[in-house]
Amino acid sequence: MDMEGKKTENRWSLTGMTALVTGGTKGIGHAIVEELAGLGATIHTCARNETEINQVLHNWNLLGFPVTGSVCDVSVRAQREKLVEEVSSIFKGKLNIFVSNAGTNIMKQATECTAEDFSFLMSTNFESAYHLCQLAHPLLKASGQGNIVFISSVAGVFAFPACSIYAATKGAINQITKNLACEWAKDNIRTNSIAPGFIKTPLVEGIMEDEEFVREFTSRVPLRRVGEPKEISSVVAFLCLPAASYITGQVICADGGITINGFFPAKS
Repeated sequence: MDMEGKKTENRWSLTGMTALVTGGTKGIGHAIVEELAGLGATIHTCARNETEINQVLHNWNLLGFPVTGSVCDVSVRAQREKLVEEVSSIFKGKLNIFVSNAGTNIMKQATECTAEDFSFLMSTNFESAYHLCQLAHPLLKASGQGNIVFISSVAGVFAFPACSIYAATKGAINQITKNLACEWAKDNIRTNSIAPGFIKTPLVEGIMEDEEFVREFTSRVPLRRVGEPKEISSVVAFLCLPAASYITGQVICADGGITINGFFPAKS
């Protein structure tokens, strides 16, 4: 391969890069770990459930993926600090990629939400993402080419039923994407966010059982279907590639087109 071909190949590879992916045992997070590993990255992931972590690590080991993992509840500050200390030790003080994926939802009408619901969702979805960025900043800066990718949601872009607190956390994520992109550009750290639409994951298993809701929702999606985790993980991987080096501060909706479908009829 000539020198020009080698440069092109390197632009589309994550070989030699390190990554931290939170919530990597299932759904979108699981797909992200496999996508990044497939492109050559070495990854550390975490989740709250030790059994789940051990199972996926075993499976990835059989596939030859260079992935380590640890137990961490990202809603707890001390556990976040311990996680980044561990990552710093494993990757020798440098980190190329941080994917803030861990998150959850409590579907309730606004009048039914409790103070406990508010605190839990804010700490799990938003505070954890912000604090982990602060903790990871020195490692990302030290790498010389840092990338942060937040997994947000279209709920942070438009109104969605019974999701007011969840939507607020995702709207906040979308805003800090822009702020950190501007603040940390001088440190060669790019920051972007992906806002998935309705994706087939364990988080929406209950909703998926409501066939009428799924029919109604997908009738408003121009592509007329629910998305797959791999359709989000591929966007994450692209944003982390050297080929995407001029993209920062963006919130990319990977949603089948629902957020731009303003006046087209629901069924056509």
